[in-house]
Amino acid sequence: MDNRFFKLPFYFDEAALTQDLALSRALNWRQHFNQRDYAGDWSSLALRSASGREDDIYAHPIQYDYADTALLAKCKYFRQVCDQFQCEKESIRLLALAPGSVINEHTDLHTGYPYGLFRLHIPIQTAEAVRFRVAGVDLPMRAGECWYANFHLPHSVRNEGAIERVHLVIDCRRNAWSDALFGQVGYDFGEEARVLDYSRQTKRQMIAELSRTDTETSRQLVAQLRQELGEGN
Repeated sequence: MDNRFFKLPFYFDEAALTQDLALSRALNWRQHFNQRDYAGDWSSLALRSASGREDDIYAHPIQYDYADTALLAKCKYFRQVCDQFQCEKESIRLLALAPGSVINEHTDLHTGYPYGLFRLHIPIQTAEAVRFRVAGVDLPMRAGECWYANFHLPHSVRNEGAIERVHLVIDCRRNAWSDALFGQVGYDFGEEARVLDYSRQTKRQMIAELSRTDTETSRQLVAQLRQELGEGN
């Protein structure tokens, strides 16, 4: 088992997914907010958002009281899919990448199971020519499957096919149910603990180095690192 990414034991009906996707086509899909991260056409529509609006496609770095959008109420099968995951959901979006478009390699800070927030991808419309890479490895995602990846790691997507790639993307909060699910597929909790311990050690070393230079910037960085470690000021 590779903790960085794996397929979860779910398979969803492609026809039903496509039928609900068709309901969204009449709405105005927004271009992704971080335009530095892509070239071409990368658009999104929210099924659940911090504001409850379809055009609010932000996946916020802090917790909000997320609300289902009116679109999710219309999409019966999407609701059934989301209900399979017995944990708190944050952002739920449809993400579309047009043919010839590229999502450049980037990281989504703390979006991974070790950090308590995990992102699931369910392809609705895709092709073999779509290259979805996480930590330098291609993930062979197929329509109807459900994949987890640690998006705190570098990742990128290239749509080299002839059709639009559309995924249902669900951000979930870790809980006992998800621990049991991940354990069922072989997630290595011991490895997770070792990685987190290493990360904490690195941050403490950074604090020690930054503390030697008494500048406003270094003080701000030290405060941020201490906050991430849960140690206060």
